[in-house]
Amino acid sequence: MDTGLKTHVLPAGAAATATAAGVLAEGGLVAFPTETVYGLGADAGNASAIARLYEAKGRPAFNPLIAHVADLGAARRIALFDGQALRLAEAFWPGPLTLVLPKALSCPVAELATAGLDTVAIRIPAHKVARDIIKAFGGAVVAPSANLSGHVSPTTAEHVNGDLDGRIDLIVDGGPVEVGVESTIVGCFSDPVLLRPGGLTRAEIERVLGHPLQSPPQGAESDAQPVAPGMLASHYAPRTPVRLNAGDVHVGEALLSFGPAKVARRECASVEMNLSERGDLAEAAANLFGYLRTLDKRHADAIAVTPIPEDGLGEAINDRLRRAAVGR
Repeated sequence: MDTGLKTHVLPAGAAATATAAGVLAEGGLVAFPTETVYGLGADAGNASAIARLYEAKGRPAFNPLIAHVADLGAARRIALFDGQALRLAEAFWPGPLTLVLPKALSCPVAELATAGLDTVAIRIPAHKVARDIIKAFGGAVVAPSANLSGHVSPTTAEHVNGDLDGRIDLIVDGGPVEVGVESTIVGCFSDPVLLRPGGLTRAEIERVLGHPLQSPPQGAESDAQPVAPGMLASHYAPRTPVRLNAGDVHVGEALLSFGPAKVARRECASVEMNLSERGDLAEAAANLFGYLRTLDKRHADAIAVTPIPEDGLGEAINDRLRRAAVGR
């Protein structure tokens, strides 16, 4: 894709916020940090801008987008909240939780962003830079991860520039993100459903609800029509093949390890990176996408990944790794 577009990079601050709001108002595309990953923003009510976003990412238009808003009042103009949805919003917003809700009658989010569904995905980001830009813009901003579709998600401005230079108008550089995996997505249907694990753990959500989250309905994880972002079978994938739950290392492989676990034939690894030597899942989540990108550049035969616990943030980490292992 050769657009001849010049992508500008500005350090986060008042000038960048004002510039970003202006670019969004004119139908342009702005990458900015959230607490989870860098997002690629477009005016949620502008179908032409959203079409540009899909084109820039190479993202299939049947994959819905998350509308990011400044406050709960703005969210309630977009979607219908029942008691459980309101309880989750009040407990976890701003923060790494996305709610999939029925559209309000006068929902201003363009049909292209909701992929023709009668639901809409919404969240209020906690990152100051993201919230400042959304407030300055004055409306909802759709913001999927600021990378080429299916590739490893970006956790720094440099990652964004590596994927999207020449494809978007502006990158606001706010430094490395804090959480490192995307938001948790909960479908607020008759019973709340965990559609995608992420930066907010299942246990924290269930504690507020007072009962377990349900599993996604059959067919929800479909490459034909996913019901929420991040549910395509192949997603978050480096170009190098990924081998999961590795207890040993093959000659020519890179090693992505976790904690002090023993790995047979470790000396065969062409390079090793440890997500968290002390076995901290929050640290591992923050490092995951950056380390995958670094190892991908080493042109190894494969990336061998040692087992990671499923508890807490491990559920989100393993979800991303399983999708990465499907390949591109």
